[in-house]
Amino acid sequence: MARSEGEGRDKPLYMISVAAELTGMHPQTLRVYEQKGLVTPGRSRGNTRLYSQSDIDRLNLISKLTDEGINLAGVIRILDMRERELELEHELETLRARVRSLEEEVREYHVQEKITALARYDGANPEQVMHRLLLNGSSKG
Repeated sequence: MARSEGEGRDKPLYMISVAAELTGMHPQTLRVYEQKGLVTPGRSRGNTRLYSQSDIDRLNLISKLTDEGINLAGVIRILDMRERELELEHELETLRARVRSLEEEVREYHVQEKITALARYDGANPEQVMHRLLLNGSSKG
């Protein structure tokens, strides 16, 4: 069974020495970034910091931003806006899926409405007419 991409990227795997090597940062820099809330590594049972691939990616982005001359306050602001953007994109996709679902329901309703408009009611409600049409192939009961 395949893991979801997000689940694997968030799994704490790398000790601080490996994370430092992967990002080209000093381990003390990683500790400072954790203290400032820029990154939140997981912890092992022995309380060892464990960084996920998402953490490594985030640290690389922080490094890129600071290399461009952005101070840590600016980096925090950029990361917050980036996270908000991702949340909004997820919310937008959820809403689009809901709209598609509602559009399909409306289409089904219109088809049902057209079919029942063609059938004789004889005092039956639209659901009964549909049921008769489906069972008997005609509106006569």
